[in-house]
Amino acid sequence: MLAGGAARRLGGADKPGVRVGGRALLDRVLAACAGARTTVVVASPRPTARPVVWAREEPAGGGPLAALGAGLRRTTADHLVLLSADLPFLEPRTVEALLAALRRGTADGVLLTDSDGRDQPLVAAYRTAPLRRELTALTDRHGSLTGLPLRRLTAALDLTRLSDPVASFDCDTWDDIATARARIREHGRVLDEWISAVKDELGIDLDVDTGMLLDLARDAAHGVARPAAPLTTFLVGYAAARAGGDREAVADAARKAAALAARWADEDVPTTTSPDARPADTASATPPTANPSIATPSTTDNRSTTGTPPTGDPSTDTASSDTPSGDVAPDATPDTRPDAG
Repeated sequence: MLAGGAARRLGGADKPGVRVGGRALLDRVLAACAGARTTVVVASPRPTARPVVWAREEPAGGGPLAALGAGLRRTTADHLVLLSADLPFLEPRTVEALLAALRRGTADGVLLTDSDGRDQPLVAAYRTAPLRRELTALTDRHGSLTGLPLRRLTAALDLTRLSDPVASFDCDTWDDIATARARIREHGRVLDEWISAVKDELGIDLDVDTGMLLDLARDAAHGVARPAAPLTTFLVGYAAARAGGDREAVADAARKAAALAARWADEDVPTTTSPDARPADTASATPPTANPSIATPSTTDNRSTTGTPPTGDPSTDTASSDTPSGDVAPDATPDTRPDAG
């Protein structure tokens, strides 16, 4: 990885250290090649999120070919991936695709092309033997590699090209930085970007099922209480760490917590009172106390107790003269069942 350029179009800023999505550009590129056996960074040493081997061209700032020569001296691999340190959207799958295409074919290298179809030789996979051969030839011809442009090398190589406008996007200007920062906050990317940033910050190299954890958080929030969502996922992570901390440990702890949340939610569903629990409709049922006049007719009422009451007011039905005081008709008994709707 070449990370020692002067960044003139950024006003001389420390480009590998510029942050996009909370992470230094250098760390973002390092995350994309985490599966490499050895990662060589040609630049002055600095803190990084992942361990690397440092190299430096002589003299410092001698250009990309001089930097590539310094890096090659630190590896014995037959294949390598050559990257710049300003690729905010490079992902492991792109690196794997470059290497897979190189191994399938016979070309000296496989590189990406950008949205305008231009070659990006610093997002590429190469066989190291042709690189060493051509760098030696250029040194013999020019006395050194210092100051020579990269096209002097690529012109002599047999190359295969893959189009990937996103992965090949590099940050040369502050406008490019602003574009990258805005893009990672788009709806379709922001969650993955955030998870990657958190994992890098915490030193976690674990691929987890984000959808499963989000489902668990939803179930805990809806079935228990909103604050249960973050607390539950924290406890799942803690339990998974104690169980070994791999992907299956996370999945197992999440399944257990999700089942618990479901059981919890089931207990909170209102139930309809059993018919057997209803008060019996009997003539001896206790009437409501709010209208005692319906139980005992007034002694001054000149209506017959067996007469017909005024229509439209069933609440004034009176008991017959031989009915014990306090009894009411069955249809006046209040229904105390809860609503089923």
